[in-house]
Amino acid sequence: MVTMSPTTPHTAKLVVLDMAGTTVADDGLVERAFTAASSLLGVEPGTPESEKMLAYVRATMGESKISVFRHLFGGDEDKARRANAEFERAYGQLVGEGHCAPVDGAREAIGRMRDAGRTVVLTTGFARVTQDAILDALGWRDLVELTLCPADTGPAGRGRPYPDMVLAALLRTGAADDVREIAVAGDTAYDMRSGIRAGAGAVAGVLTGAHGEDELRGAGATHVLGSVAGLPELLDELDVREGT
Repeated sequence: MVTMSPTTPHTAKLVVLDMAGTTVADDGLVERAFTAASSLLGVEPGTPESEKMLAYVRATMGESKISVFRHLFGGDEDKARRANAEFERAYGQLVGEGHCAPVDGAREAIGRMRDAGRTVVLTTGFARVTQDAILDALGWRDLVELTLCPADTGPAGRGRPYPDMVLAALLRTGAADDVREIAVAGDTAYDMRSGIRAGAGAVAGVLTGAHGEDELRGAGATHVLGSVAGLPELLDELDVREGT
C-alpha cells in the first residue's frame, strides 16, 4: 500500500537507497553489535546505563555510527573511535556468520528501477569495511552503479541527517540535472531529513526498519511505503504525472 502527501510530480533519474532496514533486513544486528561494543568499554548489558544507550541508538538509527558514539561517550573522541571500531568488527562478524539477508523484493525492485533507466546508489551510516562485508554477503557488488558511506563524502565524513551522501551520489554519477530529479528512500527519520535537505523531489519512507509512519512523516517523508518493493511503482506513477 502507498500513502502519499501532496508533492510536485517529477521524473526520478537518480534513486538513493539506504541499506540496513530498507534494502537489507536488520534483524536486530545493530543492537547486538552495539551491545558488544559498549560492553568492551565497560557498559554492562542489561543495566540502566546500557538500556539508556540502546534507546538512543534506536532513536538515531540511520545516523553515522561514529556520530552516535561521540554523543554517547560525551565527546571523548578516543573512546568513541574505539567503540565504533568494535561495533564495526562485531557487525561484520555477524554478517560473516550469515546473519544478513535482503528485504523481500529489494533486489528485484533495484533491477526494475535500473531497467527503467534510473541510476541507483546504495548508502549507509556504517564504515566502508562493514558496507563491503554486507555487499559481499549478499552478492551485491555489481548490483548498483555506486555505493557510499559517510567517509566517501569528504574529510568531515558527515553521514545522515546531513545531505552529503545524497549530493555525493548526484555529483559522482551525474545522473540528474536537478536535485528534484532525485528520489531518496529509507526506514528512518534521519534518511528523510537527509533527502529533504538535499532537495530531493521524492523522499519515501519504508516500514521495514527502525521508524514508523508518524516518525517518517514528521521528518518530511513525501511518501510512505510498506517496503522498498513498492518504490518502482511509485516512481512510475510520478513519471506519469509528469507526463514522461
